[in-house]
Amino acid sequence: MFDMFTILHDNGLLLLMGQYPSGPLGGVLCTLLISVLAVLLAFPVGVLLGLARLSPWRWLSWPAACWVYLLRGIPLMMVVFWTYFCVPLLIGHTISGFTTMLCTLVIYESAYIAEIVRGGIQALPSGQYEASRALGMGHMKTLRLVILPQALFNTLPSLVSQLVSIIKDSTLGYVINVPELTYAANQVSNQLLTKPFQVFAIVALSYYIICYSLTWLANRLEAHIAHKRRNERPEAGGTAAPLVLSKTQPQ
Repeated sequence: MFDMFTILHDNGLLLLMGQYPSGPLGGVLCTLLISVLAVLLAFPVGVLLGLARLSPWRWLSWPAACWVYLLRGIPLMMVVFWTYFCVPLLIGHTISGFTTMLCTLVIYESAYIAEIVRGGIQALPSGQYEASRALGMGHMKTLRLVILPQALFNTLPSLVSQLVSIIKDSTLGYVINVPELTYAANQVSNQLLTKPFQVFAIVALSYYIICYSLTWLANRLEAHIAHKRRNERPEAGGTAAPLVLSKTQPQ
């Protein structure tokens, strides 16, 4: 235990922010940055894919379904390598490991976010769509003004839980030299040589604290949404829509 405090005292900044400001940003901050950016960029793609999955037009629903099933059926490491080798061929020049991993996570996680959005829409009472159409709203206007706002609000806990999954997936950036937390820990371990267990115990504890905090936030959001729906039930005269669970949310 004393060794862990000594390691943190001597190498805490490297584990927290990498070599920044004299070098690239790394460590915990790099992990959080790449994960948050991946969620923000994958979210609109996932929403469009989720809507396409529910589209009555097969020329939209079938390609979206193929995209989702393909990405959910292959390991993330395969997508990392495909992005790492194929993107430079497509654009004509090399890209950094950070950009490669960010593109990979956006592509991969868009499939999972699409399923979260699709589930959130399907969980809403069908009467809302039918009532909107009866009032003269078109399909797209009904989705934009009535269905999507409620569905996305209901899926907030699942999206936060998906961020937990992305944070853990970001560790694969180590294989393409992304200076995230695992990469920084390996640098510290190589410097010390004799204390790998202590170094990676610190890393495991760091991931646990981050992921537990986000899971707690997701549970609080779920409880808040359920409470809000219960309060609205007497006024709406219906039942609350069930929440959609992502792959990392506790059951």
